Amino acid sequence: MADGVSEAEAPGPDEDALLIRPARGPWMVLWIALIYLAARLVTTGLMLLASAMSGPDSRFGVNPGLGSFIIGWDAQWYWLIAVSGYPTQLPLTDTGAVAENAWAFMPIYAFLSNVIGIPFGYWGAGGFLVAIAAGFGCCLVLFQMTRGRIGDTAALWSVGLFASAPLAALFQVAYAESLFLLWLLVSIWCLQRRRYGWLYALIPLMAFTRPGVLAFALFLGLFGLWRWFRRDREPLHRIEIAHILALGALAVATGFAWQIVVGIVTGDLGGYLATELAWRRNWVADGGVFIPFHGWFAGAEFWLQSWGAPAGIGIVAAVALMLGAAALLLFEPHVRRLGVEVRLWAASYLVYLFAVFFPQSSIFRLLFPLSPLWGAVAAPRSMIWRIGALAVCLVGQWWWIWNMYGLANMYWQVP
Repeated sequence: MADGVSEAEAPGPDEDALLIRPARGPWMVLWIALIYLAARLVTTGLMLLASAMSGPDSRFGVNPGLGSFIIGWDAQWYWLIAVSGYPTQLPLTDTGAVAENAWAFMPIYAFLSNVIGIPFGYWGAGGFLVAIAAGFGCCLVLFQMTRGRIGDTAALWSVGLFASAPLAALFQVAYAESLFLLWLLVSIWCLQRRRYGWLYALIPLMAFTRPGVLAFALFLGLFGLWRWFRRDREPLHRIEIAHILALGALAVATGFAWQIVVGIVTGDLGGYLATELAWRRNWVADGGVFIPFHGWFAGAEFWLQSWGAPAGIGIVAAVALMLGAAALLLFEPHVRRLGVEVRLWAASYLVYLFAVFFPQSSIFRLLFPLSPLWGAVAAPRSMIWRIGALAVCLVGQWWWIWNMYGLANMYWQVP
């Protein structure tokens, strides 16, 4: 087929999983807006319930209200950046190690929220509006990314599952996740359509919104290799090769640029890495040392031994998880239907996480950039499956909100 979708992957006739056929054109935007609004109302209700049930042992106190949740946890760092900027000297712990500080967070979301919040006289209002508006933008782009692969009805279901996902509260708290995801989804969509020009702006936006653009650099490399090996099926012109190479170089350069900025401002060339590792020291004794891929094995050992498993099981579990993720992306038929661009991105991001991250309670939030895979969950045409998936999302959403915001009093209850 002209768009690179095989006959086996192409969607069939419009599905009958809904009682009415979804409208096309501008009316589809209204469908998506209604789905997103309904999901936000549900999330608001769950957050209000968590607030009402919050007790004196919670980080947020008794009945803290939505405002405290919106600017809680890492949102405080973005607020600090907006009002005070970044420190010129890295703070140190009593032992002389670099302490947690604002350099771990990128500037675009913090300052954009500050501008949007000016009419309200409150940074938190801007942070909320940016997050929720970016979430709606994500829904629109996700639908466009998936409709040609799985059909309009399944694409609408993917939007509904995404908007109601276990971490859907991220659309309503002052975190940069939804804004980063918007840049990311538009970038993948551009690659699907071979529209490379927009990526020269989108890649820097990703790089200075949230860590993760190095995963996109790997994605571009894999995408370029895929285009090269199938150039007999889809012609690969010199201009496209030039774009892929230039964009890959841009992603690498911007991916390391923040480390250089931190080094120049603070005078410590290793300041950014030391800042990121400051959070890891809260979990393991060797948290001040970075070895690629070591974090997952150390983290798996930490968690499984905490739950009573014998030493060594964590390493086996980490390897099994990596192999399972690879098998899912390679062989699962509904994932394959989403197209090679989504699968290559998911593989690249998982490799990035395995390389740099120490698994802790925030692992659920760090999986948020894998949201394009909701199309695979929505692809099966069974109404029972889809409603069941939605129910699981809502239960998971309550679990996450209750633990991370309602309780928020244990070391593993950090979003």
